Amino acid sequence: MHPKTALIAAFILTREFVSDCIMKPAKNSMSSSRKRRSVDLTTGPIALNIFLFALPLLGSSLVQQLYNTVDLLFAGNVLGTHAAAAMGISSLLITCFVGLFTGISVGSNVVVARFLGAGEAANADRAVHSAVAFGLWGGVFLGCAGWVFAPLYTSLMGASPDIAAEAVLYLRVYFLSLPAVIGYNMCAGIIRAYGDSRTPFYAQCIGGLANVLFNAVFMVGFGMGLAGAAWATFVAQGIALCFVLAHLIYADVPCRLCRVKIKLHADALGKILKIGLPAGLQFLVITLSNVFVQFQIDTLGTQSIAAFTTYFKVELILYLPIVALGQAITTFVGQNSGAGCVDRARKGTRLCIVVGIVLACIASMLLLAQGRWVFWIFNQDEGVIGAGMSIISVTFPFYWVYVILEICSASLRGRGNAFAPMVVILVALCVFRSLLLAWVMSVDPSLGSIALVYPVSWAFAAAGMAACYFFSIRSSTSWHN
Repeated sequence: MHPKTALIAAFILTREFVSDCIMKPAKNSMSSSRKRRSVDLTTGPIALNIFLFALPLLGSSLVQQLYNTVDLLFAGNVLGTHAAAAMGISSLLITCFVGLFTGISVGSNVVVARFLGAGEAANADRAVHSAVAFGLWGGVFLGCAGWVFAPLYTSLMGASPDIAAEAVLYLRVYFLSLPAVIGYNMCAGIIRAYGDSRTPFYAQCIGGLANVLFNAVFMVGFGMGLAGAAWATFVAQGIALCFVLAHLIYADVPCRLCRVKIKLHADALGKILKIGLPAGLQFLVITLSNVFVQFQIDTLGTQSIAAFTTYFKVELILYLPIVALGQAITTFVGQNSGAGCVDRARKGTRLCIVVGIVLACIASMLLLAQGRWVFWIFNQDEGVIGAGMSIISVTFPFYWVYVILEICSASLRGRGNAFAPMVVILVALCVFRSLLLAWVMSVDPSLGSIALVYPVSWAFAAAGMAACYFFSIRSSTSWHN
């Protein structure tokens, strides 16, 4: 984006923020009274509400990244290369399962937010208890299935004999923690639907600290090897789950959790899965499609692999704030569309797009100017740094396009439409990107060719998502139908 355009966008953002902070509360609001941490996003300043809601979401994403980093650091530095390789073999399957239920938790977030926005407390209560039941029971089922099929998976992945046994043990212990991992995500989605993004963040922080502590205790103190990392995850996620469950049971929240009421309600679960399942499947298929991208990267040699590995870490500086805005606008739109505040939901979406574009442009320009120092933090090899800088010179100038894709997609889900974003993402970021990547690598197998695929596929996806969004906001179809 041209600097002059960025300045104009910044001016629009400032004008929107100032005017928004003095605007009168919307006439429509959640019928239930305000709770101490729960926030009625249907009233008050739009910009301030979204900003305060998004900050803890960004913090939660950072803590979640630290979970994986800490496990890998302990495995690589305490146990050695074989342990790190065994963990790497297991990561794809774990990412797929957790991603599937993380997507489904979006369904619980949207459904509960919309019911609360519409003042339908009884339906919101049924959705809350159905979501918790589905998360806990689904986690138990997958945990048992993972324990049984862990040896088959490692065999299909071609794990060498020297790491196969360790990988199976790690997987089996990790799968024992799936009820806690999935249960936490479902409960966190519910709490965010109340307008409270701080409580899940606090739970993540406590769990993250516990993860570091028990990694040291189990792997270093007790000498439990790679299984110690999985047991550390088991304990840490269990603590995080207990924290959010206690909040739902004992805190002053719109729908308190009651043990005897935790069961599946077909109507509520149907609404949750209608939104959550497409989001989960979308994440699952994108993860699998990234395997093809990684295969193409691997053909370019060690330095290129290291450069892209480092690039994906540097990219988080841009990616995580955009994702936090997307998560915030999902809940914001969910509450406001449920309450009938359609114009407020649209204004919040536009505001998030402007904020995201300004942030992406500023961060991109800073990283393009001083990115070498950021790359150096992760890898001091000058060849890797140079290759990494060549990658961001192609992708980062167009990262603002990804903002449109993310915010429009999140807003559509908040309106209860998860199918259209799934189709656009699958077509653009899976099928189109894979075909484009195969073609450019056949013509010019280079680092720049792979990098170019990203902004082109973002643009294709953003165009499709924007079209779906504008069509959706002109549709009068009720989400209840």
